[in-house]
Amino acid sequence: MAQCDYCAYYWIDEEDGEGECMVNLDEDDLARLMGGYDTCPCFVMDDEYKVVRSQM
Repeated sequence: MAQCDYCAYYWIDEEDGEGECMVNLDEDDLARLMGGYDTCPCFVMDDEYKVVRSQM
């Protein structure tokens, strides 16, 4: 999924450059995700400036 690169749950290993989703899905959720969603239901936009805005 193209949007995974922008998700807060997507982690990239700096040693080998491989990325993976860090969301813990049970078997039913995984089947639903692989079966028919156009977008991930767990997607959360990674907002690296969220802390800065809350300090203002």
